[in-house]
Amino acid sequence: MHILLVEDHEMNRDMLKRRLERRDFTVSIAVDGQEAIDMVESLMPDIILMDMSLPNVDGWTATRTIKANPVVSQIPIIGLTAHAMAGDRERCLEAGCNEYEIKPVDFTSLVSKIQALVKDTPL
Repeated sequence: MHILLVEDHEMNRDMLKRRLERRDFTVSIAVDGQEAIDMVESLMPDIILMDMSLPNVDGWTATRTIKANPVVSQIPIIGLTAHAMAGDRERCLEAGCNEYEIKPVDFTSLVSKIQALVKDTPL
């Protein structure tokens, strides 16, 4: 399974990438929303893990842009955010995320969400 991990914080990115690769996921990296938008069509990942607080183009805008592109709109996106305030989950879903995970990431929960979303994605 191929994951596009969109994360600007180097420590978070490296930790998540290593842990996902240990679970036999293939992981590509984008460091901001614009890079994710530019990469997604050529990569066609099975799922996108999108940090919502990114430089340049934020995760909210990148998610909306990806979901508006009919070529890649079916790719599930899990929003990753340190925001755990009331309404943040709804805000992620309204932006087009299929799921939401609070940072620091509960890795077991994240993997369960990845597996559930990819299983439910039409081929």
